[in-house]
Amino acid sequence: MTQRIVRTDTANSILAAAKQVLLEVGYARFSTRIIAERAGVPLSQIHYHFGSKQRLVLAVLEVENQRLLDRQERMFESGIPIWMQWERACDFLDEDLASGYVRVLHEMIAAGWSDREIAEAVWGQLQGWQRILASVAERAERQLGGLGPFTAAEVGALAGLPFIGAEAYILLGVGESDIPARSALRKVGQVIRALEEGAHDEG
Repeated sequence: MTQRIVRTDTANSILAAAKQVLLEVGYARFSTRIIAERAGVPLSQIHYHFGSKQRLVLAVLEVENQRLLDRQERMFESGIPIWMQWERACDFLDEDLASGYVRVLHEMIAAGWSDREIAEAVWGQLQGWQRILASVAERAERQLGGLGPFTAAEVGALAGLPFIGAEAYILLGVGESDIPARSALRKVGQVIRALEEGAHDEG
């Protein structure tokens, strides 16, 4: 499991306020002064605990990312079939959209396009997801007797990228009737189920 971050009550109050403001106004209009007012702390406390607006937002993302990585690892270690894990990941997508995590993540991905420090920090957090997905692909490789022309790392990438793309469309407000992202992702689970059950029957 990933190591949990321990922060003071003041820092946690600042993080909670920062997350809400980020969801309300986005990264471009994000203000540490507003955060201080919302958290009920002096502005100096934000600089003391986080140093800058950029580091505060990255800390928000880090806390959310760590929580969800822990959740994901528990699910993948549960021993349920991979197709059921895929379906649960589709459920998690809706949960993470509702919680605001996906919005924060994509805000920081966009900010990283023009800021190398942000890009490196966000990629460092996304690597945790890719490591988990690659490990699941390795398990599938053992169960199925191979992954065709793909490596486990490539299958892990192919598992993660559709979710990032679906999230981007959903955040843009594109409806399911225009881009059936959610239904397409869930049907991938049906394909995985057929492969898993076919391999089991052959065994």
